[in-house]
Amino acid sequence: MLSVAILGASGFAGQETLDRVLAHRELEVVALGSDSLAGRAAEALDPRLARNGHGSLPAFVSNEEAEALAAGAQLVFCCAENEIEPPDGAVVVDLSGSHRFSDGWSYSLPELSPPSGRLIANPGCYATAALLALAPIAEILDPTSVVVDGKSGISGAGRALTERSHAAAVLDNVTPYAVGNHKHAPEIARLLGFPVCFVPHVVPLRRGLVCTCYVSAGEDPRPLLEAAYASSHVVDVVDSVPDLTRLQGTDAAEVAAFEDRATGRWIVICALDNLGKGAAGQGIQNANLALGLDETAGLRLSGVLV
Repeated sequence: MLSVAILGASGFAGQETLDRVLAHRELEVVALGSDSLAGRAAEALDPRLARNGHGSLPAFVSNEEAEALAAGAQLVFCCAENEIEPPDGAVVVDLSGSHRFSDGWSYSLPELSPPSGRLIANPGCYATAALLALAPIAEILDPTSVVVDGKSGISGAGRALTERSHAAAVLDNVTPYAVGNHKHAPEIARLLGFPVCFVPHVVPLRRGLVCTCYVSAGEDPRPLLEAAYASSHVVDVVDSVPDLTRLQGTDAAEVAAFEDRATGRWIVICALDNLGKGAAGQGIQNANLALGLDETAGLRLSGVLV
């Protein structure tokens, strides 16, 4: 068993990461960090953690306490905004975004840019969806034509309540935000090699994300997408429109491309769960690859959801 510490374990991404670690046969939790739950037992996060064989989980400590990182963990997940000093020898997967542009950290989207080294920066959820749709076909695109329309459930804003995430602002509404200046836009541009016009929206869903990309392409992009993901256990190229309800609660993603008959442009769509493939699932996937484990261990990929 490999020992694991999770910082920010009480946030949405942290809780989802913990859930996958508990389902992973080769990982064992030795430290849980949470500023809001420090000093309390693990079941303070969820009473179910006191049963089902999880009663031996450690109590929460502050994210700032050295104890969380000094527990000797071989694998550390950072799920809270915090530029940490990585423990010597540990594999560190940062889901927070603090290290996506830091020297020495590997920006890792497994299907396109697998992790290298022990310090891994997980891509953002919007960047993951946009890049899964566009990176395999970047060479045939007119860069000036690319428009990415993103829509995400409210969990993408994090657990802390803000004016934008309040029910009164979300229900019966579709809200564009960070227009022309979203933090994920530089991530998309770096891996694609050119900037895109990207506008995200909050929609009244708890979880899930869709990026609809409008592009001009020199040829049919579908063969390139199919070749890129032919051996993937996580990303499916589908003939139908990607279905968010199939993906909510999972770590999978769906991609599809359609020609617009009126203009000859192409519409490339990627759907995924922002807390799954967009955060915790991808973090586990990156950790598995970095540690030489089965890439899909601990992931939620199979089953028929209703």
